[in-house]
Amino acid sequence: MTQPLVIVITGSTRGIGKGLAVEFAKRGHHVVVSGRSPEAANAAANEIQRSANGESRLVGIGCDIARRSDIERLWQRSVDAFGKVDIWINNAGVSHPRQRAGELHSRDIVAVQQTNLTGVLHATQVALKGMSLQPEGGTIYNMEGFGSNGMSRPGMSLYGASKFALTYFNQALLKELSSSKVKVCYLSPGIVVTDLLKRDMGKAGSTEFERTRKVYEILADRVETVSPWLVEQILRMPASGGRIAWLTSGKAARRFFGSLFRRRQVLRPADFAAD
Repeated sequence: MTQPLVIVITGSTRGIGKGLAVEFAKRGHHVVVSGRSPEAANAAANEIQRSANGESRLVGIGCDIARRSDIERLWQRSVDAFGKVDIWINNAGVSHPRQRAGELHSRDIVAVQQTNLTGVLHATQVALKGMSLQPEGGTIYNMEGFGSNGMSRPGMSLYGASKFALTYFNQALLKELSSSKVKVCYLSPGIVVTDLLKRDMGKAGSTEFERTRKVYEILADRVETVSPWLVEQILRMPASGGRIAWLTSGKAARRFFGSLFRRRQVLRPADFAAD
């Protein structure tokens, strides 16, 4: 392997963020694991380190993506630890139980906006500023989700709006950075079984839950299935504006067709066990 890369992943103490950290570490790269709790970030980094390639080093850093000062500290501590940041992945995000637009809780409106949009904008700005000062530049990945392509669904207006707004931000940013050594790309993991997805499904046993579950059994995947593929694509260093997407429209269509003949079982009883 060539010189190890340095990758910062926000919201990487669990879910797809942790899955990406695991796969980068297996390939010998240095990873900064971050989450709101410094204790959780350190615990995740230590856990991943035990299964990492010998050349890989992991550091856990607490960072609340809703706080600009935390993001700036995350950048600086990452540079202090490794001397640079090659790849910055804005993975941190929050969702909420399905709510009609007229019934949205104010706390959810604030939390989703602060994390999924404002937080990602601040993180992109911090990473862009830092990478612009590096001789080799760097690459920023912003995570897509439901709503990124304009798709809408009842109960998902808030989350979908945050992702659709981020798409517009990315498109405008790419035009501004057309001659920059810093690249901005899209990362789309598809429907992955995480805490966010389980929260989105609604109450177990309800009509909404069963309807959503049927779709997810066709389209969803586990973290351990998606993460290796995403990391391999990231390490190919796509051009600025590149979109790495696991669940393409073609793959989705093939899965729906295949479901007529063979049933996939992705969700497990433990996914819906009481906390």
